[in-house]
Amino acid sequence: MLTYGEGSRRPRMRFNQRSSEGATGLGQQPRNGRAPSVKDVAAAAGVSLGTVSNVLNRPAVVSGGTRERVERAMAELGFVRNESARQLRAGTSRALAYVMLDGGNPFFQDVAEGIEIAADAADLSLFVCNSGGRVEREAKHLDRLVQQRVQGILITPVDPDAAHLADIARRGIPFVMVDRLSREGGHCSVAVDDILGGRIAVEHLIDRGHERVAFVGGPSSIGQVRERCQGAREVWAEFGRPAGDLIHVPTEALTVSEGRSAGERLAGLPSRRRPTAAFCANDLLALGLLQHAVTAGLRVPDDLAIVGFDDIDFAAAAAVPLTSVRQPRQELGRTAARLVLDEATDPDHEHEQATFVPALVARASTGAARR
Repeated sequence: MLTYGEGSRRPRMRFNQRSSEGATGLGQQPRNGRAPSVKDVAAAAGVSLGTVSNVLNRPAVVSGGTRERVERAMAELGFVRNESARQLRAGTSRALAYVMLDGGNPFFQDVAEGIEIAADAADLSLFVCNSGGRVEREAKHLDRLVQQRVQGILITPVDPDAAHLADIARRGIPFVMVDRLSREGGHCSVAVDDILGGRIAVEHLIDRGHERVAFVGGPSSIGQVRERCQGAREVWAEFGRPAGDLIHVPTEALTVSEGRSAGERLAGLPSRRRPTAAFCANDLLALGLLQHAVTAGLRVPDDLAIVGFDDIDFAAAAAVPLTSVRQPRQELGRTAARLVLDEATDPDHEHEQATFVPALVARASTGAARR
């Protein structure tokens, strides 16, 4: 189950409107309109309370015929397990949680889907929260999730060094950083090699014959932006290109609107300094830049070649299909969920830093090699 927001609303239980003189057989309801209990199920199925408990918690130890009779009684009575009571007894819930950085970014939505697939396979629910890039909101979400006693927390943090993350670790709550690598190895993390991704993108543009390139991205407080820019600068220098011919166009966020704004600034540069290609820190920026270029009458890629990062689904469907550095989005989520579940269940768990290799997906926005 994938639940967006700060909590989940329990579905209403519906009971048949038949009266009875007591729960003494299948199909009969408890009196007074109260929710059916384990005792009601036991009476209806003709078994002990312990047998019902085993069906709920250890079904493998119950014979097939008995288990089927108990499950049929539950269905007929409309019995719903009291998860809150089980949670109090066990000290934890059957749920994971993911605090994403930007709920409007398809990249994080795809990561969440990967986590949900793994959680569902483990018969767990998933709470998904959105920090919106705000540290205080992130901290509030984490406090609430701790109160919910989730089994583990996955997070793409605003600041990986924030005090509230260290507090989660001190409490012994399993947690994994997603799209961020742990610098000190004090917990698990899952991410793509962003420096390599930056190198791949700009080397592709160099191979296409571009001599002036813009790196579009920001704010610099975001680790991925810094590392993708670092990779771009490294490969630019290795090819012996003048540092001044790789310019940085900073943005306030990684959004489509900021990409359009970056396009306006690039268009305002003198022609002798104007880049012929741009590497954007993510696909949303690249799509905004592409939108501005098309609106301004520029030919993509002839006048301006564009490379994005993430390879979200919209990249291939753009007006000019977008070249992008692909991240295995769902695989990042599935791996993160596996690590947090391993930490929650294995006393011999060792923290792992899972690093994925990005890959370039070349499309029309960078075209053929320039002559």
